[in-house]
Amino acid sequence: MADQYAQTGEDKRPTDIPALRWEEPPEGPVLVLLDQTRLPAEEVELVCTDAPALVEAIRSLAVRGAPLLGIAGAYGVALAAVRGYDVDDAANALAGARPTAVNLAVGVRRAHAAYQAALADGGGAPRAAEAALAAARALHREDAEASARMAAHGLALLDELLPGGGHRVLTHCNTGSLVSGGEGTAFAVALAAHRAGRLRRLWVDETRPLLQGARLTAYEAARNGMAYTLLADNAAGSLFAAGEVDAVLIGADRIAADGSVANKVGSYPLAVLARYHHVPFIVVAPVTTLDPDTPDGAAIEVEQRPGYEVTEISVPQVPVTGAGGGVPIAPLGTQAYNPAFDVTPPELVTAIVTEEGVVSPVTAQALAGLGAGAPRRGAAG
Repeated sequence: MADQYAQTGEDKRPTDIPALRWEEPPEGPVLVLLDQTRLPAEEVELVCTDAPALVEAIRSLAVRGAPLLGIAGAYGVALAAVRGYDVDDAANALAGARPTAVNLAVGVRRAHAAYQAALADGGGAPRAAEAALAAARALHREDAEASARMAAHGLALLDELLPGGGHRVLTHCNTGSLVSGGEGTAFAVALAAHRAGRLRRLWVDETRPLLQGARLTAYEAARNGMAYTLLADNAAGSLFAAGEVDAVLIGADRIAADGSVANKVGSYPLAVLARYHHVPFIVVAPVTTLDPDTPDGAAIEVEQRPGYEVTEISVPQVPVTGAGGGVPIAPLGTQAYNPAFDVTPPELVTAIVTEEGVVSPVTAQALAGLGAGAPRRGAAG
């Protein structure tokens, strides 16, 4: 079994380069992004000077992950405002860049509302731009704080469900500091368990077709000295059958009012496996991912990605010949089904962990109560 063993010594941040930052060089403000499509081979930054550049970065997955998309969207509105572009057009383009992740639209609306409120108060465009930037920075800071609280709530839940420590946790896609203003969502819980000496093994789904588990989660786990093992997505069933999984931890891109969870495609099969094998299936997401305007899973718009993400694979420093810029792994003309997400119904979710507390069992009533900021666990927190 090829795997990575825990390292001793002080933990390191997953990367010395933040996933996103605002800078103000002499030539004008910019939003700087760590290009996640180049990881783990290279740590390369993208510099966005306007909203269209950021929209392209979002669509290409150079910047991704629900919480970080919200932060990026807010900064994108501020960037348009500070540089004197049409803020309304920028907000509309950013909010529609990816349809499933609700945080993106939430972040855009927050910065846009701050901008419009400042204009309505007669402050003028410069003051309105300052207000949009302040809103983006506040959201960035709040997400970092939320990440820390989610990690604490999630670790407490793991210890309650799995007394004695030695947790063996399976995760899917990428949910660490690359998707957050802090240390992430589901990955932050596993990292907290690691730091507390209670994580025995992090099982990392490679997460086809873009390998965001293999490229990004393994990258973060290695840089944090965690004990981890990478597996093909379709090997998860045999891992459950062997009794090697104590809990599943995933993030979310949208949680409907009834508790249905949209996450990276492949999450729903894990929920089915977890239920059959009596393993807790835990979703970790900030309250900004809860969408009371989406009544249930059937109402969640699932983003359909290009087929070449399935029929080709990107290999750094290898000549590309495919239409999508990768190496073809299927015959020319092969059609591909490539939804970016799937939806897990609430009855398969053991608990939803937010910065406001834990919801278990997952019901519409309990989720609605989070809006008042009251931690929930069953009927009460």
